Amino acid sequence: MSFLLPQLSCKREVDQAIKNVAEKVLVLRFGRDDDAVCLQLDDILAKTAHDLSKMAVIYLVDVNKVPVYTQYFDISYIPSTVFFFNGQHMKVDYGSPDHTKFVGSFKTKQDFIDLIEVIYRGAMRGKLIVRSPIDPNNIPKYDLLYQGI
Repeated sequence: MSFLLPQLSCKREVDQAIKNVAEKVLVLRFGRDDDAVCLQLDDILAKTAHDLSKMAVIYLVDVNKVPVYTQYFDISYIPSTVFFFNGQHMKVDYGSPDHTKFVGSFKTKQDFIDLIEVIYRGAMRGKLIVRSPIDPNNIPKYDLLYQGI
């Protein structure tokens, strides 16, 4: 399904997307095209892209092609989804220690749609962090890994 969504293949393209997407939520899915969980998430993203076109723009980013952002966002698990609004990194409280990204795939299309709506509404009000509307049972659990500390 990754062929249905636009891909960013270098740092410059990611920078341009962050800078130029205005008044919409920018969704960056970091992962690999050959990973099964990434393909599952890509399916959900592709199916919701049209419905969310007034609120969000979705791009896929290969972790191997843009290692600068992979390292910057500390992406150790894939897929990881990062959100921006008007160039500002949007954080979401999922009830986990990491508010900077969503790790794993969404269970349903509706979970993703609800999350984008909450981020969009919060960002329009000037908030930089919002509380996740997703049922905590539908959020993948993982342990943070701190390397080199």
